[in-house]
Amino acid sequence: MKKIYKKSLYMLVAGALVASCADYNDMNNFTAEPDPSFILPYAEYKPIKSYIDREANPNLEIGATLDITEFNKQELSHAAVMTNFDNVSFGKSLMSGTIVGDKGIMNFINMMDLLDHMDEIGGSVFGSPIVANANQCDGWLNLLTAPIEITVDFVPGKAVDFNDYNVGDMPCTNKKTTASMMAKIANVKGENYKALNVPSQAKVNIIEGFEVDPKATYTTTFWAIADKDASFKVIFSDNEVPGTGTKDGKWVLPGGKLTKIVIESKSAEDATEGYLEIETVRGSSMNIQKVEVGYYPDNHIAQTPEQKSDTIMYALNTWCDGFMKINEGRIKSFDLIDEPIDEANVLESGIMDLKHSKSAIYWQDILGSENYAPTVAKIAREKFAEYGGDANELKLFIGETGLENKDKMESLKKWIDIWDAKGAKIDGITAKVNLVYYEDQAKQDKCKAEYEALLSSLANTGKLIRLANFDIKYVDADNLNVTTVKITDEQRQKLADFNAYAINAYMTMIPMDKQAGIIKTTLVDGGDPVGLWTKNAKTNDWVRNATYKAWCDALSGK
Repeated sequence: MKKIYKKSLYMLVAGALVASCADYNDMNNFTAEPDPSFILPYAEYKPIKSYIDREANPNLEIGATLDITEFNKQELSHAAVMTNFDNVSFGKSLMSGTIVGDKGIMNFINMMDLLDHMDEIGGSVFGSPIVANANQCDGWLNLLTAPIEITVDFVPGKAVDFNDYNVGDMPCTNKKTTASMMAKIANVKGENYKALNVPSQAKVNIIEGFEVDPKATYTTTFWAIADKDASFKVIFSDNEVPGTGTKDGKWVLPGGKLTKIVIESKSAEDATEGYLEIETVRGSSMNIQKVEVGYYPDNHIAQTPEQKSDTIMYALNTWCDGFMKINEGRIKSFDLIDEPIDEANVLESGIMDLKHSKSAIYWQDILGSENYAPTVAKIAREKFAEYGGDANELKLFIGETGLENKDKMESLKKWIDIWDAKGAKIDGITAKVNLVYYEDQAKQDKCKAEYEALLSSLANTGKLIRLANFDIKYVDADNLNVTTVKITDEQRQKLADFNAYAINAYMTMIPMDKQAGIIKTTLVDGGDPVGLWTKNAKTNDWVRNATYKAWCDALSGK
């Protein structure tokens, strides 16, 4: 089975980009075009990343998240990221759901353009999750784990030869009440056999009295002859079967010769008996010599657990091989797994279970919960080293949201302990935060308390800690989101101050050697005022706002 699917695997790659439009290697002499960094106000501030004390904070990096297509345009957002941030991540842009097609074709063109360009300008990428539940190559996984086709034999059902009856017999159920519309046995003119004569406007079950399986597709075959073309309707076990002989879906029997008619159909779901009914139209009559019905069983069998495991291991190896071959050791840090914990299901041990699915293919359902991360980590590390990477430089994180929930945080810690004990070597946690500035003081105090408790729990893991989704919304006293259009200068300053508090708390509570970074998801204000820049309504330029200044001040230790 592996060989079958390996034949369908291809990779699409592209050559390197032409020389970049700017040199970003040194923040003191950058030439980003267009450059969003020195647009008033706050022109006295340098790029944000320059405010980190690299000696005191050797691991701390600030990153931004961007769509890969947008980044590869090398326009305004590209310049903002490369000028102000240490690294950039690309979300689902570098995940298997984007790169791997339904038939296993892997398109790495955007990724190769990106990494070649990063080589030119000295940029750094934080890797998208290698595996997850969402944004995965579901079409390909479904294809690989689909039931296997097998050869099956036709199962004969019932057969009737009308030549075995006497003239005048009515061996089938007639559904017309007048004598002229009754089907009965008669000698066929000019032929040496008897047949069921079905006159004009007759309605008759030409075969009946057999059991039906609503899942099976039945083949009913009968041989008939008519003096001239005859049209008729067909119903198989309460299910009307349209023909192709006329525009209104009727079936047609050509006149003048014995013809084989083949009808394939399932029964209606609620059918209780098997039959095939025909109804001739006005002016049409026919003689049916014999009829038989049967079916082909489903020619698919589900893969065994062993086969499915073998298939998923092949898929995982193939995905990691293709990805790391293009990577060539250039991306050195990844989220290994994204959002594995299921808050709704608690195990007997008291910890939350991993997410599982009955309708989709989840890696952990095949690999097993305890072997999930160790298996993925082993393959990722092997492929990273195989294609030029230094295994000692590779860092693997677990990404999760909602960790302000203490039970979820504790569950993640225990799962990481389980995985590490089995050899996963998880280096860090990417905690997706959900911070809000509230004008309501009680809500704001609660938000800060939960955030500080989260930082304390993260620090106690001993892992590298990244904070992602670092976009802070503003909620007013009426519990309504304040939009970019409506936010006042005073509210903007309060929001900026809370950004500074959140950064300072991270730098204070997370040990310096464990500070892996803070990741900004949104660069420029959209509907919510969560960006570091705001668009000028007239020129569409990016203008630094108070949050930009707050980030610079906080990272400098103010």
